[in-house]
Amino acid sequence: MTAEAMLQPVIVGAGPAGVRAAQALVAHGLRPVLIDEAGRAGGQIYRRPPANFQRSPETLYGFEAARATAMHAALDGLQDRIDYQPDSLVWNAQGGLLDVLHGPSRSTRSVPYRQLIVATGATDRVLPVPGWTLPGVYTLGGAQVALKFQGCAIGRRVVFMGTGPLLYLVACQYAKAGVNVAAVLDTARFADQFAAVPALLSQPAVFLKGLYYVAWLRARGVLLHGGVRPLRVLGDARVGGVSWHDGTREQTLECDAVGFGYALRSETQLADLLGCRFAFAPLQRAHLPERDAAGRSSVAGVYLAGDGAGIMGADAAEWAGERAALALLTDHGVKVDAVRAQALERKLGKLVGFRRGLERAFPFPQDWAAHAPDELVVCRCENVTAGELRETVRSCGADEMNRLKALSRVGMGRCQGRMCGTAAAEMLAHASGQPLAQVGRLRGQAPIKPIPIQLASAPAEGAAA
Repeated sequence: MTAEAMLQPVIVGAGPAGVRAAQALVAHGLRPVLIDEAGRAGGQIYRRPPANFQRSPETLYGFEAARATAMHAALDGLQDRIDYQPDSLVWNAQGGLLDVLHGPSRSTRSVPYRQLIVATGATDRVLPVPGWTLPGVYTLGGAQVALKFQGCAIGRRVVFMGTGPLLYLVACQYAKAGVNVAAVLDTARFADQFAAVPALLSQPAVFLKGLYYVAWLRARGVLLHGGVRPLRVLGDARVGGVSWHDGTREQTLECDAVGFGYALRSETQLADLLGCRFAFAPLQRAHLPERDAAGRSSVAGVYLAGDGAGIMGADAAEWAGERAALALLTDHGVKVDAVRAQALERKLGKLVGFRRGLERAFPFPQDWAAHAPDELVVCRCENVTAGELRETVRSCGADEMNRLKALSRVGMGRCQGRMCGTAAAEMLAHASGQPLAQVGRLRGQAPIKPIPIQLASAPAEGAAA
C-alpha cells in the first residue's frame, strides 16, 4: 500500500487556507475530507453568496474580486475529488474523532481523522462600549455577512467605529452599496498611521488599497475621525446615535446602526481541544497555538494554517494552507516539491514586518479597561459587568482567567468567551496589575459553538469518512 493510500487527511475550514490545503493534497493523489461551517466556501473574506444572489463579484469583493472568483473556482474544480461537507460545525474533538453538527437536519456525527489541518479562521475582536447590547449594534464581520450573504444592510444611516483595516473596508463596502455611512470613528491616530508607513510599504499594493479606501470615503463626504475614544451607543429600544471623545471634547452623532470591532482574533478553540500547546504572542495580544514555519503544531498529525493560528491576512492564509498540506505529506513519506515549500515559507516570513506595521498603524487601545465604567456589560451572555469583574479580582483574589470565570461566570455563556474573552482578559490584567501575558486564557470547552442541548449527550451517527 502506498503512503498516499494510508493517509486520511481532514481539513476543518473552507476559507483561503483550507481550500489551498485541499488543492495541494488532491494534487498528490489524496482525497481529503473538507468540513466547513458555512453553506458555501470562501471563508469570511471571500464569503460566497447564495446561488441566486444578483450582485456581481466586483460589487461584492472590490479589489479582491479576481481572487475571490479564483478561490470559488478552485473549490468547484475539486468537488469530485474531495469529500466536501458544508453546513457542518465541528463542535468537539477527542480521541481521533471530530464531533460534527450537520446542516438543516441538525444531526450529529463523528468524523475520524489521522491527519488534521485546522484552518478555522478568525472572528471580530470586541471591546464593549455602553449600549453595545442595543438592537442595531453589529460587529464589523457581522455587518459584512449581512451585506455579502444576505443582501441587506444593518441600517440606513450607519456609523463604523473601532480600529483596523477592516474598519475602512467595511465602510467602503456599505457606502458603495448605497448606504448612508454617517462616520468612521477610528481609535488610532494619524500619527500612528504615519509612523507605520515604512513597514507598510513592504507590501505596496496592499498599502495603496488602504489609501484608496480612505480617499474614496473622504471624496464622498464621509466623516473620518481619528484618535477617538468611543463613549457609548445612544438609544433606548434600539440604536439612536453614538457618542465619542475626540481628545478635546465629547461629540455625538445620530445613526440607526453601528458596526464596530478592533481588528480580528484567531478562532483557537478547536486547537485547544486537540491539545495543542499555546504561547503568548505579544504582537497579537493573545495566547495562540504554537506551530513551526511549516504549520506543524505540538500534536503529531495536527497542522495549523491561516488566521486561526495568528492573524496574517488572506494571502498568507493561502500560502500557509498549501505549506501545511506539504508538511503533512512530507511527514508521511510522500515526496513533495521542496523548492516550493521553501518559497512558501519565505513568502510568509516576509509578511511579518508588514503585520507589525499594521499593529503600529492601528494599535490596540490598551487604556480601554481603565476607562470602562463599572456598569458596562462585558459578558452579555451572563450579564457580567466590568464592576463585577473588578470586585471579583479585589475581593476574591482572582488573578487568572479561568479562576475569574469560575468566580464571576464570565465566558460561561453561549459564546464560550469568544466575544467577551478579550475584554475580560484586559480587565483582569488592569485590575490585578499584571501583564496581559500572565493572566492566561480561557480554556476551550466543548461545544465550542452553540448546539442543540439534546445533541450534546446523544450518541453520534456512524463515522462519515
